[in-house]
Amino acid sequence: MKERLPSLVAVLLLGLLVLGTWWASDYALRSIEIDPPRRVTHERDSWSDQFTMVRTDADGRAVNRLEGTSMEHFPDTRAYEITAPRAVGHQPNAPITEGTADHGTLDEHGDRIVLDGNAHLKRLPDAEHKLLDVRSSQLIIEPDLDVVHTDRPALVINGNSTLRGKGMRYDNRTRQLTVTASSDVKISGEDQAARNAEPKKNAQP
Repeated sequence: MKERLPSLVAVLLLGLLVLGTWWASDYALRSIEIDPPRRVTHERDSWSDQFTMVRTDADGRAVNRLEGTSMEHFPDTRAYEITAPRAVGHQPNAPITEGTADHGTLDEHGDRIVLDGNAHLKRLPDAEHKLLDVRSSQLIIEPDLDVVHTDRPALVINGNSTLRGKGMRYDNRTRQLTVTASSDVKISGEDQAARNAEPKKNAQP
């Protein structure tokens, strides 16, 4: 029995040490106030005035440019709210496009720009194509795809021709324009003659 006494004392002391450590840790945790998780609200966490954002391709060429009079980021939507946005697309081997509006929203990853209020998109003319002018209350631009579309009423002026309809999609890479539920289409004689002379390019306004 005397031989086991030191071992029993050591085990007892070790047990007391463990209990004491656990009590001290629990007491410290209960004594320290832990901040509750941050509540995400629609309050801006960053902002800028007169900003310009430029995106480049793998070769370092500027292909998209977005600017505005002010920009605010909101953590709840993870989106950027922009006043008087101007979005310019200059993809390789494609015409330059320019979109403007009263207000814009850029998503977190920059894949989608929503233009709201007097939304206006222009495909600038070049040696092969006339000016393409699109107006609607809202236009959605997908910069990486070089596509613009809307499901709202839109007015499209392509050269000397005019199209009105609800819903529109334009692919700037293929120059393909689709107007759904068209209510008024006016094709000028000049444009019609050009289409008849070059039937293979009918899908490229």
